[in-house]
Amino acid sequence: MNIPGFQGIALHNEPMSRHTSLKVGGPADLYAVPKDLEDLLLLVNWLDAEQMPRMVVGGGYNLLVRDGGIRGAVISLERFNCIETLGNGCIKAWAGAENLQVVRFGQQLGLGGIGFISGIPGTVGGAIRMNAGAYGNGLLDHVDTLCLLRHGAVQEIDHSQIEYGYRRLDLQQGDIILAATLQLEPTDPAVTEEEIRKDLELRRTKHNVGYPSAGSFFKNPPDQAAWRLIDAAGMRGQTVGGAQMAELHSNFLINRGSATATDCLELAKKVKQAVLATSGIQLEEEVRIVGEEP
Repeated sequence: MNIPGFQGIALHNEPMSRHTSLKVGGPADLYAVPKDLEDLLLLVNWLDAEQMPRMVVGGGYNLLVRDGGIRGAVISLERFNCIETLGNGCIKAWAGAENLQVVRFGQQLGLGGIGFISGIPGTVGGAIRMNAGAYGNGLLDHVDTLCLLRHGAVQEIDHSQIEYGYRRLDLQQGDIILAATLQLEPTDPAVTEEEIRKDLELRRTKHNVGYPSAGSFFKNPPDQAAWRLIDAAGMRGQTVGGAQMAELHSNFLINRGSATATDCLELAKKVKQAVLATSGIQLEEEVRIVGEEP
């Protein structure tokens, strides 16, 4: 499968278990890492001409790929990791920049307000896509504009045009998040440093489950904590094959070393059934589930 003029990395039948934090998932027909924006535009035009479906991944931290893999192309924007100063309290973070790296960049400028993403693993593109957040904050609340690849052209979308909510961003079919302009606020770097320290320490003590995971597997229902509902249903520590609801944090579904995506999905199904039976609440996955059945 030759992509004329493409200068990035193109891997064929690439196991997605190598590119997700859960370490499960079948192969993608094509796994492509564009070198730059020009390379991405070339790749997308070629895929469209070939009528090959595509999806974009960030750091693979909030993703579960089924064991049958992904038909079509997976595009990684890991090389889009630049962060720029725009003035007036704004910085532009490209999709491949790591969350903590973005917080540190603002800190060096005496800007803050997004310290809550410090301990969330992954990249800005993924954080924007799921409106990542903590402690009642969501990253999209701090976005001034989104830079998207839409219908083959780069477009800037103003905050007033962005439709989003808890762990949700509404995009058009085929949109690719390229970057976000973040409106930050003047903040003493020492204050930001304390926010970073507290967030990393909290996640080290409560979220360091010791095995591959995708972070919180289920969304918190309104006025509820998913982990409490899972505990009340007796599902903490429950297993299916190599998958387990972590003993340390029962909303973390972990891969104890031999799990398949099918194990993970079957365990998630059992958790949802148990929670529904005990509380009447239907849990909804926070993790993005893609790909085909084996």
